[in-house]
Amino acid sequence: MRPMHLATVGVPRLFAHAVRTSVRPSVATAHYVPVTGVRAFSFARACHRDTSWLDRGRMTYEELKPYTEAPSGKITVIDVREPSEVAQGMIPAAVNVPLSEFGSAFNPDSYAENANDFERKFSFPRPSFDDPIVFYCRSGKRSQQALETARERGWWNARNYSGSWMDWVAQEKEKQSSEEDE
Repeated sequence: MRPMHLATVGVPRLFAHAVRTSVRPSVATAHYVPVTGVRAFSFARACHRDTSWLDRGRMTYEELKPYTEAPSGKITVIDVREPSEVAQGMIPAAVNVPLSEFGSAFNPDSYAENANDFERKFSFPRPSFDDPIVFYCRSGKRSQQALETARERGWWNARNYSGSWMDWVAQEKEKQSSEEDE
């Protein structure tokens, strides 16, 4: 089947076509290339995205804390610091994908063939394109970079924990101090 340009496809025909395959601009060229499998399903759902979680903007300590106390598995918290930094500690329920490996780990062109490799390497399944993700690092700069890369590559439902590890440690110490004072 020949790739179709979105502007030439009627809405009902677009949805029927999106179930089988979808189109996205090729990075290397200006033409459209077919996309199949999980991303095609993601494309079809893109028209019905629930952006209420994403619309909250940057993640704060107050919003993240309940997810870490009772992880549901619905949100993936990803620490993008390097292993030597992670040795200092992590936010509870978080997983690690170092920024140095982020580009290859979150490569949408390798979704099907490398999914098992991802899970073997990082010890958790790679989030699907629609799954809520929170990125953090030491201070927020690298996690912002990871967020932008993830969004560019199709993981649209991602947010940045603006304070990152430094804020988490400060908030936890403050909370502990106030509990001891009581």
